[in-house]
Amino acid sequence: MKTVKVGVMGVGVMGERHCRVYNSLRDVQFVGVYDLRAARSREVADKYGVRSFESPSDLLREVDAVTIATPTPSHFDLAMQAFGAGVHTLIEKPLAFRLDQARTLVEASHATGLTVQVGHIERFNPTFVELKNVTDDLPVVAIMIRRQNSSDASNTDVDVINDLMIHDIDLLLNLVGQPVEGVSGYGRSLQGGAIDHAVANFCFREGPIATLIASRITQQKVRSIDITARDAYVETDLLNKSIAIHRRVFSEYVNAKYRQESVSERIHIPAAEPLMLELDHFVNCIRENRSPKVPIEDGLRALEYAARINESIQRTQSCGEFADQAS
Repeated sequence: MKTVKVGVMGVGVMGERHCRVYNSLRDVQFVGVYDLRAARSREVADKYGVRSFESPSDLLREVDAVTIATPTPSHFDLAMQAFGAGVHTLIEKPLAFRLDQARTLVEASHATGLTVQVGHIERFNPTFVELKNVTDDLPVVAIMIRRQNSSDASNTDVDVINDLMIHDIDLLLNLVGQPVEGVSGYGRSLQGGAIDHAVANFCFREGPIATLIASRITQQKVRSIDITARDAYVETDLLNKSIAIHRRVFSEYVNAKYRQESVSERIHIPAAEPLMLELDHFVNCIRENRSPKVPIEDGLRALEYAARINESIQRTQSCGEFADQAS
């Protein structure tokens, strides 16, 4: 198999995870890293025995593929440089800082013929993969998705919608696979401007209603998907990798007392690291010249719905000004 030479731009927490995985993949040569913070770049390069490059262009000249894991505002410029250098690109989510930038990236990528993937890692979570199998034959009525963090575990260069909820926008659209009829949102800002807690509602033309909750002010990490179907209730924990299906067998009144019988089924989840699956998939798509599971168009679609949620929140700004009201 062709050895693919890869590099990583941006070696913060997520970028270093990419370094670790690339360093372990077969038939991949991990070449080196670039970070605006030169000392950090050298530190990570030394850890993995690779080169620390002084500029993005220096790195791009030496690789076939690159991960862009820098702060979101720099995604556009670095991705355009990668496309210009003919380098296959994985762009961490969100695809871009602004919607117009994301649309330009999509157009530019089409002209290159390169493999371009967006880092919606939860698509590769084995729990989500199994959930899709479970819901294939269920008449789904409603979906509730929660993604909650404390503030010290969150990305602060974008609001909570583009930081956390954007994962679940992508999962929801992929899970339902039907046209969206309506979107609305409410949000609150508690820490200085950007929305920190948001609720979004989706209505699908021929599908369920859905509620997404994202927060970076919650003192408990939550990653859950709960599905209400006509004859079942499905509880999914993406963190603890569990799916439980609850089905009602029958209900009746006996001696003027209500009794309900139900059964619960737990689904086996394969043990696999989502990031390992994501990056292995990216590299194999390059080798086989095929479209990735999360193409750049999906990254744009998630960003477009994030923008619609933000617009809805702005229209209901009185609910967003929680900090001012409290004072």
